[in-house]
Formats: sequence, C-alpha cells, structure tokens
Amino acid sequence: MHKIVDSHCHLDYEGLAEDLPSMLKRCEDAGVGLMLSISSRVKNFPGLLVIAETYENVFCTVGTHPHNAHEELDITTADLVKLTHHPKVVGIGEVGLDYHYDNSPRQAQMDGFRSHIAAARETGLPLVIHTREAEDDTIRVLEDEMGKGAFKALLHCFTSKQYLAERAVELGLTVSFSGILTYKSAQELRVTAKALPQDRLLVETDAPFLSPVPYRGKSNEPSFVVKTLETLAHTRGVSVDEMAKITSDNFFNLFSKVPRPAVFA
Repeated sequence: MHKIVDSHCHLDYEGLAEDLPSMLKRCEDAGVGLMLSISSRVKNFPGLLVIAETYENVFCTVGTHPHNAHEELDITTADLVKLTHHPKVVGIGEVGLDYHYDNSPRQAQMDGFRSHIAAARETGLPLVIHTREAEDDTIRVLEDEMGKGAFKALLHCFTSKQYLAERAVELGLTVSFSGILTYKSAQELRVTAKALPQDRLLVETDAPFLSPVPYRGKSNEPSFVVKTLETLAHTRGVSVDEMAKITSDNFFNLFSKVPRPAVFA
C-alpha cells in the first residue's frame, strides 16, 4: 500500500514521548512513513525540535494552541518567523479559537490567531488551525485576513459544521480528519468528508488524543491513522491505497517545505 502521512500528532506529549523508538517502529510496520508533530506552546518548542531533529521522518510546527494563548501573548510574529528558519519547522500553529472550553480569554485567542496568520503569510508556511464551536468567528477572521494577503492554512481535526468546511475550501484551505471520523456518532462528519474536494483532504491522529475505532479508550499513536484513512476511503468510495496516495499528495502540496521521501514516490 502507498505510504501514509499523519499530518497532526504531538510526539512530545506524555503517552508518546516516553518510548518513541517503539512507537515509530509500529508506524513503519503500519505503513505510516511521515509524521508532523505539532507545537502547542512556544516555550516547549525546543524539546519538540529535538524530536524532529532526531528522526528523519518527523517534522514539526511552531505555535501556541488557543488553550494557551493568554500565556504566550508576548510571543510576536517576528519570534515565530525566526523559529521557522530551521529546516525541520514546516508550519505555523496550532492556533485558533476554542469556545467549547474557553481555557483562554477569547480576545487572547483572537490576538494569537492573527499574529500567527501574519507569520504564515510572511513565511509562506501553512497555518494549522484549531477551531471548536467558533465557526462564525473563524470565518470572519479568515475572510478578513485573506483580504490583507493570501496565506496557506488547514482546519485540523475537523468536527465543525459543514458550512465552515465549505467556506474554508472556498478560501483555499485544506481540511483534515481525525479518528473522530470513525465514531458511530459521526455520521454528519462523514457527510462533510464525502462532500469536500478530493485535493483538500488530509488525515491525522491528533495523538495521543482521539483514538479511532477500534482503539477508543487507549492512548492514540500515529500508526492508528490507518483506521481514519480506511474510513475516509470507504466514505468517498475509493480504495484505501488510492486514499493514501491522495492524502499524501495533498500533504506534500500543502507542506511544500517538507522534502518528499522516496518511499512516497
């Protein structure tokens, strides 16, 4: 089968960081050839970068999760841009708006969102967006910021209303699906996944969170992305191998700073 990319995981988090060699061997056995490990706190970025530097098929982003936005308002666009100069740093984020938990004041989330967008625009690197129960504000920010100059972006772990996905695609964004797509209760999400353009689809684990069926209740890991890929393939009526190629091609088209390994030829 064609190799698979896990476009969003957290290899520096508890549950994965303790035994990376074994976890990466399971990835190899499952056909997962590349992982993008996502930053959620700039202050923890040095440890994440060490992981990316250590493993050839691991890359990373730099940014502040909306839950932590109020803790890192001192991180400027220039700070983010400077950290992207490393060859293993291939994206900005994750950043965005989370109105479900409201762990950070909404204005802090908004300020962080816009400063990260500016970094994505300046560097040309994709912005990884987290949005939950904030569809209208997310669209408003994206439309406003696109008016100031285009930038590349994706909606990660998509669970929102279909109109957000459709408007995002109109604005040039990509949409990524996690293990939630495999849940019995996620029929509405599968309808959205079926409706979107083929060239705007990615798969991810968000590991160590959101394990897909049949691993629910266990700590998630990148090798499990195969289950999400299988569900997306079934939802769209294509073979698993074809969906692996589609999502991998989409990843390398979006994250163009990542050198395409020979195993993805």
